[in-house]
Amino acid sequence: MNSQQTTLKMPVTLEGIGVHTGLSSTLTLRPAGAYTGLIFCAGGQQIPARWDRVISSTLCTALGDAESVSISTVEHLLSALSALGVDNAYIDISGPEVPILDGSAAPFVALIDRAGLRYLPEPKRYLKIKKTVRVSSGSAYIQLEPSSAGFHLDVTIDFSPHSIGRQHQSMTLNGTDYRAFIASARTFGFMEDVIKLRAQGLAQGASLDNALVYDAQGPVNPLRFSDECVRHKMLDAIGDLALAGYPIQGLCRSVCGGHRLNVGILKELFSDPKAYEIVEIAAKPQSTGARFYKNTSLHSSKSTASGTLPLRRECA
Repeated sequence: MNSQQTTLKMPVTLEGIGVHTGLSSTLTLRPAGAYTGLIFCAGGQQIPARWDRVISSTLCTALGDAESVSISTVEHLLSALSALGVDNAYIDISGPEVPILDGSAAPFVALIDRAGLRYLPEPKRYLKIKKTVRVSSGSAYIQLEPSSAGFHLDVTIDFSPHSIGRQHQSMTLNGTDYRAFIASARTFGFMEDVIKLRAQGLAQGASLDNALVYDAQGPVNPLRFSDECVRHKMLDAIGDLALAGYPIQGLCRSVCGGHRLNVGILKELFSDPKAYEIVEIAAKPQSTGARFYKNTSLHSSKSTASGTLPLRRECA
């Protein structure tokens, strides 16, 4: 585990359209000081990227205040920031939705790489899962479990009898594997659903350039991975769980989950003070290389499918 907080070295900007609104937006990532966290800046307001600021988890994750400013489709950006270890940043955005770009987190990874990371002298804090918590909806569920170190994800989806079928992946989150095997996995959907959503005023920016689309015969555009769908679900889970406000030390087990359950598990976790603790990690002098833990408390609420994977794969 890294023992120091991080931020960006310099501001970086990109532009794009929102997948649901179809509206253009400019997004700028800026450095921020220690203990700032990830903060969206829109309409003259600051919106912390935190679970208790979620106002919708239907089709995407949206933050803000339903009566004034809101920012939707935050999960891909937050996924990249979390996986690459960015603790503190301001996120300026000019429109109501984070750009969809190619439908994956890869463009945000490239943006963060362009900015570079800077270490701050303050110690990093982690959210340590102390007991198992679970939320479910029918046969779908997500749970967080204690783990000795790191953030582990075990994700299963099942779209049987559709050609997507049942897919499973598991991994221990780290920047290297995330870049190679998760970041470029695109959001996916079904042609018939896109037509219905557009009739409802949604998916106005969706296209084959920013989504993996399936019809009755299978994928309409080429796959990046044979199991791209479950990899994208893992990408989404990383982004949604970044709303905990801290890197997680624990295991996330998700079966047929989605944004609603991802946000729901954080609400369930923080409702029980015995289920977690905030662990502050500080480094001793480099001559020893040792680390110690200081407990604090929280009182408020393009690679190919044929490549060798450092992921345990049980079904495709």
